[in-house]
Parts: sequence; structure tokens; C-alpha cells
Amino acid sequence: MKRNLPKIVVVIVLMVVFLYFFGRSVEWKNVPAQIADVNLPLFLLLIPLAALHFITRAARWHILVAREKIDVRFRNLVAANIVGFAVSAVFPGRFGELVKPLYLARKEGLRPGFAVGTVVVERIFDLATMCLLLGLFLISRPLFSGAWPLDVEAGKRLAFWGTIGVAIAVALLTLTLLLYFFRERALRVVAFLLKRLPEKARGAVLGLLREFIGGLDFFRSPGQLGLYAGLSVVVWLGIMLFYWILFFAYHVRVPYFLVVPYVFLTAIGASIPTPGMIGGFHYFSKLGMVLILRLDPGRAAGMTLVAHAVQIAVTCVLGYAILAREGLTLFQLKKMGESERR
Repeated sequence: MKRNLPKIVVVIVLMVVFLYFFGRSVEWKNVPAQIADVNLPLFLLLIPLAALHFITRAARWHILVAREKIDVRFRNLVAANIVGFAVSAVFPGRFGELVKPLYLARKEGLRPGFAVGTVVVERIFDLATMCLLLGLFLISRPLFSGAWPLDVEAGKRLAFWGTIGVAIAVALLTLTLLLYFFRERALRVVAFLLKRLPEKARGAVLGLLREFIGGLDFFRSPGQLGLYAGLSVVVWLGIMLFYWILFFAYHVRVPYFLVVPYVFLTAIGASIPTPGMIGGFHYFSKLGMVLILRLDPGRAAGMTLVAHAVQIAVTCVLGYAILAREGLTLFQLKKMGESERR
């Protein structure tokens, strides 16, 4: 407990700071009425849409794990995604990122190190995909400037950052390819750069890098690379669909393309290692709704609370159902992730 105390303090501070900025400038007395003003059929549609990314992520993940086991059961790929997100929804520190591959490794007899490496690959492609989508959105903004009017200077700045986004996506993909095709040389370079670190820490970093490179063997054909990249886009388009329907449920009529920068901001907030994305998601979601969609802060806060509640509720209900069927608890899964980190 004492060893984890500094991490717990940092997490609490992050939550409090982001929740403060989330709640600032909001007339909270008006929020309940704004939350209740919803199109019920569209709201109910959010429930299956909140679970859609478990399926699309599972389809994408199968390409990676097929190198070690081609006949991995799809239901286990979906279940691993669900329990991983359920752990991250309850505990701080993103333990779900480790629980997800370890759960699948246990169910399908995969090597734990290989399974963990595939998730590292997933996160690289998630980042690259979102940077690419944001960059393409901002660069192409002049084509639909009438739907989102901005002054000339703001448009230039957005185009600049859009270019940066595309450059980051291309750089990440290039780096990934270089690591794969020149793996031994890359390992020697990293070992040289880390030579001043303690042996244990250096070994841990090199081990993680080897696992990551091991997960890149799906590049054995250009077709598989293209399919994986395409499915990465499908994953994020599905996530954007959830928020687009949320906006329509709350009578906010926005073009689908305007969801791209908003989801990019929520992804930043969700990456902050607080339990259940609390704080980071709320602040960045409200920020996106106010700055990009020009919503009232109170309405943005209410919609953010609904979006967060639906996603966490669906994740936890599905996660608990899977664990109850298998006689497991979230605490047992958390220990599984902690043991791997050591």
C-alpha cells in the first residue's frame, strides 16, 4: 500500500484538477433538465453502440494473434476486450491494458509476452489512426468551411496542426516498419542508449521492445497490413458514430465530420490513467463540445455525464456478466496485471 501511495495521490490530484475545470462555468441547477431533454429511441440506440467497439476491436486484434494461433475463438477476443476495459473502468493505472492480453493468453493458450506485444501494436495504430483522421479533417476543412465558419488566422492554424497530425501518423507508421525490418539493429541501438540504466530496468525495456517487435509479424504481407489499417479506421469511425448519435439524441445537429476533432480530444482525456476516465474524459469532452460544437457549458457538461455513464455502465455490466460466468472477480484480474508489471 505504501509503495503505491504516491501513484494514488497523483491519480487523485489529476481527478480533482480536471473535475474542477470540468465543473467551472457550469450552471449546475440547469443540468438535470438538460439531461432529461433527450430523444428516448436515439438514447436507447446508444447502448448497443457503446458495445460496438468491442466487436470491431476484436476483429482487428484477430489479425495480430493469428500469427500464433489462427483459430482463436472470436468470443474470447470480444470477452478479453470487455474485461480489459472493465478493469480500467474501476482501477487506476490502465491495468486493463495488461489484463486484456493476459486474459486472452490464458483462454487460448498464447504466450503472455506475445499477447502483451500485440496490444502495444494496437495502441500505436490507435494513436496513428486518430492523428491521421484529425490531420485529414483539418486539412480538408476549407471544403466545408460554410458548416464551420472560422476566421482566416484560425483556419491557417488548424491547417498547420492538421499537417502536424498527418506527419505524426506517418512517422509512427514509418518507425514501426523500421523496427520490424531492422529489429536486431534497433535492439542494439536501444541497448546502447540505455546502458547507463540499472540492469533490471534495461532488461525490462528491451523485453518490452522485443514483445512489441514480435507482435509486428503480421506485416508478413501488404494485404494484412492494409486490412489492419483499414480496421483501425473502422474502430474509430464506430466510436465516432456513438457520439454522433448522442448529439442527435440531445437535438444537436452536427455533420459527421465535426465529430472527428471532438473524439480526438476525448481520446486524450481517456488516456489519462484515472479510474473510469474520470476527470480527464469529462474535461476534454466538455472542452470539445464548447469549442468545436459551440454548445453551452451546462449542456456540454450534461451530455458529457450521459456519454460517460452509458459507456461505463455498458462496459461494467458486460464485464461483470463474463466474470460471473467464469467465477472470477475484477480484483483477481487486477492482480494478474500487477504481476505482469513486476
